[in-house]
Amino acid sequence: MFGFNQVHRLLVTLCTASLLLVAPSTFSHHAFSSEFDADRPFRVQGTIVRVEWINPHSWVHVDVVDDAGSVVPWMMEGGTPNALLRGGLTRTVLQVGTEVIVRGYQSKDPDCIPKCRGSGRDITFTDGRQIFMGSSGTGAPRDGADPSEGGR
Repeated sequence: MFGFNQVHRLLVTLCTASLLLVAPSTFSHHAFSSEFDADRPFRVQGTIVRVEWINPHSWVHVDVVDDAGSVVPWMMEGGTPNALLRGGLTRTVLQVGTEVIVRGYQSKDPDCIPKCRGSGRDITFTDGRQIFMGSSGTGAPRDGADPSEGGR
């Protein structure tokens, strides 16, 4: 039979090992400034062509027609799927073919090859509804788009 100290040591070892296994996925979340530039705000208008409901961030893909008439594909990072759902961005709202305006901050990679990338802050629909889609607490600029910031 095992003594109390042996069981206690085994439990401590198992708990420590489980924390070490979970820690890498917990700390893999990136800060805003590692990928996006707070000095490069954008505002694009286009049509949703794809939505990715994946963790740790969702992605909204929008085709934007530029001044020359060319289609420029954009992919905007949003919050977690759960955060979007709580904010009102559901699968029925974010449908392919929906016309939207997205404000946010462009990635540090300026080439837009194969797509322009950015961190979306808010999304506006043709009926005027505006919903926060960004990630909170990641170091993104406090611009008032996040309702938890206390307004614009």
